[in-house]
Amino acid sequence: MNQYGLYGKFTAQTGKRDELAKILLEAASQMDVIEDCLLYVINVTENKPETIWVTEVWTDAAAHQASLLGEEAQTLIALARPLIAGIEQIQLQTLGGKGV
Repeated sequence: MNQYGLYGKFTAQTGKRDELAKILLEAASQMDVIEDCLLYVINVTENKPETIWVTEVWTDAAAHQASLLGEEAQTLIALARPLIAGIEQIQLQTLGGKGV
């Protein structure tokens, strides 16, 4: 059951975290219809007011890449881009656990 996992750390422009989080939550709602997306969770922490964490699990890396190519995804990416100061990603091989 090796799946593709991803931790994404988004650093928002100063004062733009909530606006960026709203766009990422919209992206999360779009994942409801994508069968290859097994988990897509948006997280924040109060001690880092500009940081948003996105936790994703996919059937494979190709499914993740394909999800970024759709018109709706491209629209959200265009809206989010000016709000982002930086992105860090950790790619994982998801072995299993609750929720996947």
